[in-house]
Amino acid sequence: MEVEMVQRVMVTAGASGIGWAVAKAFHANGAKIHICDIDERALREAKEACPDIVATHLDVSDEDEVNRWFDEALSDLGGLDVLVNNAGTKGPTGYVEELRLDDWQKCLNVCLDAQFLCVKRAAPVMKAQRSGSIVNIASTAGLFGYGLRTPYAAAKWAVIGFTKSLAIELGPFDVRANAICPGSVEGARMERVARAEAESRNVSLEVVNKEYVQSQSIKRFVKPEEIADMCVFLGSPAAKMVSGQAIAVDGHTETYHIGN
Repeated sequence: MEVEMVQRVMVTAGASGIGWAVAKAFHANGAKIHICDIDERALREAKEACPDIVATHLDVSDEDEVNRWFDEALSDLGGLDVLVNNAGTKGPTGYVEELRLDDWQKCLNVCLDAQFLCVKRAAPVMKAQRSGSIVNIASTAGLFGYGLRTPYAAAKWAVIGFTKSLAIELGPFDVRANAICPGSVEGARMERVARAEAESRNVSLEVVNKEYVQSQSIKRFVKPEEIADMCVFLGSPAAKMVSGQAIAVDGHTETYHIGN
């Protein structure tokens, strides 16, 4: 009789929004989970809501902090089955000539460099055990581009290239790498994005939100739980031959949102 193994999962920015939905979904399936987040309040609330999920405060763009988290988590878990690279930041909003280099770099540090730092630690573990699934959260901005958000779009486009390259490197070890490209996901992060764009364009928040929804075939925002469901699938044996893919969970983007 084959014994079902408990999945060992690590999720970045896992204390709120999409990350918390992902952590809860894996937990509901019986997984053992370590999350990290830079938001101390969200971490406290996560620990109160689910003490079984181990939560650590850190900045994922800091290599020393990432290494400390991996040292602790891998020691506790004894291996790693699923890494969900969820951490990101909206970056600056504005026309490219208005942006500052340090704001550009901060956006790439969180959205792209942090994924590299986590995969750098996860890949040797998964290769040694000859199993594992890496799920990198990209964006539909990485498929279409994103006016007024060039640093974010550049980072998310790079995440997809990074993911496809990882699939080539890790495939011979039966380790998979995929990217999820969320569309407009309801919650506090999307509200901040829409408000920043509304201010930049001098239009109402309602106008911006309507434009986002009208660009989709299914005309509503994505729920965080719908992104979490895809993460659980990609981490499961049901997806054992799915690798190197950029999978949109966006209600089908017909024409990408462009505000003038």
